[in-house]
Amino acid sequence: MNDWTGIAEAVRTGGWVVYPLSVLAIVALTIMIDRAYVFWRYARIPGDLSLRSEHGAAEISASNGMAHPSARTLPARHAWRRIDAILSDHDETPLWRTEARIETAAANIERDMSRGLWLLETIVTAAPLLGLLGTIVGMMRSFRLIGGDGLVSPAGVSGGVAQALVATAIGLVIALIALFAFNYFSRRIDRLMDEIESFANERLGDIRLSRETGNAGAQP
Repeated sequence: MNDWTGIAEAVRTGGWVVYPLSVLAIVALTIMIDRAYVFWRYARIPGDLSLRSEHGAAEISASNGMAHPSARTLPARHAWRRIDAILSDHDETPLWRTEARIETAAANIERDMSRGLWLLETIVTAAPLLGLLGTIVGMMRSFRLIGGDGLVSPAGVSGGVAQALVATAIGLVIALIALFAFNYFSRRIDRLMDEIESFANERLGDIRLSRETGNAGAQP
């Protein structure tokens, strides 16, 4: 209980800068929760959807263009289902067209996954600057009390210094948390795009091999 009272007192001491810092903290927390749900819901790799087809070109021929069984159970906006749907619809589509569609889909997936991260990156920079503004305001208050009519109020001076320190500390804490979250989600996006590229290249190779084998078998 005393700890919560101390935190509330420190926040109150921080002055008006605490309010915009609180807004930044709420926005950052909202983005982190939203991105965590999006990655869990739409970017998680199914356990039986490996990057390499276990049966190679024979699986492509036997599947007759049908989607991977595991991909069909995923949500409609799932990254793997969106890529697998393009790769499964290849019977009447030139290979160059399939590759172009995959590149477009991958770009859209990357854009959807990174939505809101620009704001999180902005908070990383804005929170310390806002805390620094609170520091300047608190120090100006202290200097004004010292340079007044010659009467120095120790309580007023210490209150200004405390305001400066609290604002800086809150801004740094928000920036650190947002920075770790931003780097984590950025790394997740990079890893997801690498896995999509590997998966697509493997499937495209199987499709190309299946077509070449089919054409060779059709020749008299």
